[in-house]
Amino acid sequence: QVQLVESGGGLVQPGGSLRLSCAASGSISSISTMGWYRQAPGKQRELVAHITGGSSTYYAGSVKGRFTISRDKGKNTVYLQMNSLKPEDTAVYYCKIWAYDVWGQGTQVTVSS
Repeated sequence: QVQLVESGGGLVQPGGSLRLSCAASGSISSISTMGWYRQAPGKQRELVAHITGGSSTYYAGSVKGRFTISRDKGKNTVYLQMNSLKPEDTAVYYCKIWAYDVWGQGTQVTVSS
């Protein structure tokens, strides 16, 4: 059974940085696409970024140039480096692995002064 555990969320001031981690446990394929969604209060869940097994990446327009997604296949872990954070980045961030349609439990990111 595949499970995802996220970490790294928290409270940060505008302009600050955070790095989220998502570790997958269980037997997974290294070619599985993994990525991050986020959901702000009162809004729909939206795709933030994903990375394929071949390390191709996608970013939502709102985070392009500020966020960087990466993965460590040996550790079955995907990371989201978030720089120049804005209040509108405040949301619960969820990790997902596409091939198994499995989600993490979510980690809160709050950007506020």
